[in-house]
Amino acid sequence: MRTILVAGAGKSSIYLIHYLLSHASGNKWKVIVADGDENAIADKIKGSSYGEAAVIDITNAAEREPLVKQADIVISLMPPHLHIHLAKDCLKHKKNLITSSYISDEMREMDKAVKKADLMFMCEMGLDPGIDHMTANKILHSIHRVSGIVTSFKSFCGGLIAHESDNNPWHYKFTWNPKNVITAGFGGAKYLSHGKHLELPYEKMFEHNKKIRVDNVGMLAYYPNRDSLRYLELYDVPEIKTFMRATLRHPDFCMGWEALIALGLTNQEDTIDRAGNTFASWVKCKSGYENTVSLPQHVARKLEIPENDKLISMLKWLGLFEETPLTGKQSSADILLGLLLDKWSMSPSDKDLVAMQHEIEYLHKGEKIKLTSSMVLKGENRELSAMAKTVGLPISVLARMVLNKKITPPTGVLMPNMVSVYRPVLTELAHYGIVFNDVIE
Repeated sequence: MRTILVAGAGKSSIYLIHYLLSHASGNKWKVIVADGDENAIADKIKGSSYGEAAVIDITNAAEREPLVKQADIVISLMPPHLHIHLAKDCLKHKKNLITSSYISDEMREMDKAVKKADLMFMCEMGLDPGIDHMTANKILHSIHRVSGIVTSFKSFCGGLIAHESDNNPWHYKFTWNPKNVITAGFGGAKYLSHGKHLELPYEKMFEHNKKIRVDNVGMLAYYPNRDSLRYLELYDVPEIKTFMRATLRHPDFCMGWEALIALGLTNQEDTIDRAGNTFASWVKCKSGYENTVSLPQHVARKLEIPENDKLISMLKWLGLFEETPLTGKQSSADILLGLLLDKWSMSPSDKDLVAMQHEIEYLHKGEKIKLTSSMVLKGENRELSAMAKTVGLPISVLARMVLNKKITPPTGVLMPNMVSVYRPVLTELAHYGIVFNDVIE
């Protein structure tokens, strides 16, 4: 019997663990799920005789390393900064590793040692990053095969709320790690536009509210995502003039988030003494209120918008003008997160929606061609979400195919841009409704 170690039993793990358990009988697998939350593990294993719970502190080597040692393959769904613990164990005990997170500097530094050990550390194997890499490279490689010259590549992805569950003025609910939503864009963004390397600071990320149309969804806004430039070489597009990866949101969300930044409410570095303060006094403190007009009037002036602007009603809906008491000492970002956890929570029956779209322009035999490739997937409910499916299934499919020798694991610290990985994985994902529709103009 072979053993799969899954570290992490959070929101994104349900489809992954179910997939592995559903194949466990025929493949003679044992699936060990390790997490600090016993109830979360039990909820995912659901009494399967092929599942085993391991309630551990992932930072405790004495608890973690024996599990890695007995595993045939390791999957990490832990927060990104914790992958490195498992990675070092996997290198020591010669185990292949799969994660959904971006390749960290620490992980990248292990590449030579991982190759020498003939191991696969496949990172960025979720949705975005993950499915985006696989589908984009599938298209780019097909263009290269006919000697096409790619001039522009734009990739957009967003975890959104489905239309029937969209009942707040921000048109957003948490379908993914809430902390990641709060910190999105903090590092700014780098991308290529018409031959120029551009760098956008956090304060400018949500300005201008640029939009695209996504089939079956409508008009969405986008903002550049992290450092797109680091993928230029990996995507092998030397002639390209525009290259950008971006996050999709409803236009009102971007407008509202720009306002929160302008008011100083997303700051991670400040410290607010919440004793004796309220949401309203916090906003007053951060925005330079001078007590000459009402708080909504002051905010409207600060943002240079009319007092009856939709944006003021959005901020009011969050409760930012209320005299609700705060307690303890935290940063503004922490206070905002606490507020939004209540306001943007999904109800059990709510459905999320994942939208991904690539827009690629290229030259073929002197002709300019634009290809738009899009995927829209709706979740079933809060638990069986489209986000959990698109993050978890690519990882579990790759794990199964490696264990069953359907894929020869490439070596090194990698992302899934190679045909030997993306072709069989995308074929399998199509059976689960993860399908792209291509339109050529």
